[in-house]
Amino acid sequence: MDFLYTIIIGAICGYIADVLMRDNGFGLVFNIILGIAGSFVGKWLYGKLGLHIDVGHHILDEIIVGASGAIVILFLIGVLRGTRSRRRR
Repeated sequence: MDFLYTIIIGAICGYIADVLMRDNGFGLVFNIILGIAGSFVGKWLYGKLGLHIDVGHHILDEIIVGASGAIVILFLIGVLRGTRSRRRR
């Protein structure tokens, strides 16, 4: 059950990051992987910054941290690919 929970939260975090970063269109599998990796990056980043998210529900806390970590990953991918200033479609 924990595996399914991780997949669902990862998909939500990856989708939110993908939409906020102008819909890169990588697909569902990439969004799940991005969300799971974003959760690790977000937890590490929030820990290093000394921040704690508490919006009242544990799942919402995880989604916020995971999505913000996924946004950081997408930003770094954009920097490495040289697509920081993307054209609008």
